Amino acid sequence: MVILVIGGSGSGKSEYAESRCMQFCQGEKLYIATMEPYGKEGQARIARHHRLRQGKGFDTLECYTHLEEAAVPAGKTVLLECMSNLTANELFSPAGRKEAAAEVIGEGVRRLIRLAGHTVIVTNEVFSDGMTYDAETEHYRAVMAQVNRDIARLADEVIEVVHGIPVFVKGGENTAAWEDGKR
Repeated sequence: MVILVIGGSGSGKSEYAESRCMQFCQGEKLYIATMEPYGKEGQARIARHHRLRQGKGFDTLECYTHLEEAAVPAGKTVLLECMSNLTANELFSPAGRKEAAAEVIGEGVRRLIRLAGHTVIVTNEVFSDGMTYDAETEHYRAVMAQVNRDIARLADEVIEVVHGIPVFVKGGENTAAWEDGKR
């Protein structure tokens, strides 16, 4: 099963993605973290996510670029968070592949899906604010859109989390299980 979870900042998408991984596997799971620990705010967000995953059976693999090289054990339930960070890293970090970002991310995602038993991928919704940004940010958003579209095509389910509520865009047979678990 491949699930894409999209949502804005603070929407509850991470909690929802973790709960879906828990449905697939009560044992060990792999969390692929893509956020580079920049500054105090970034370190605080990473620490918060570590606290939220405590006791849930996630091993963490830091992977800021080169997803296609990640050491992923075959058959494991994998949570990849977050595509917006991975895309920014591939575009702007010294180790990133710049103009080939969308292509190499796609290769990495397809490899991850082949290896994993179940894959849950988290991404940010960065398209609906109606603003126009500088050329560099608009290029980032265009690459993010391509990455999200490519993953959505591969996914069995695409869910947008809005104010903590999962809205199924594609698939959706597990809606009742999520709602029962949250009541």
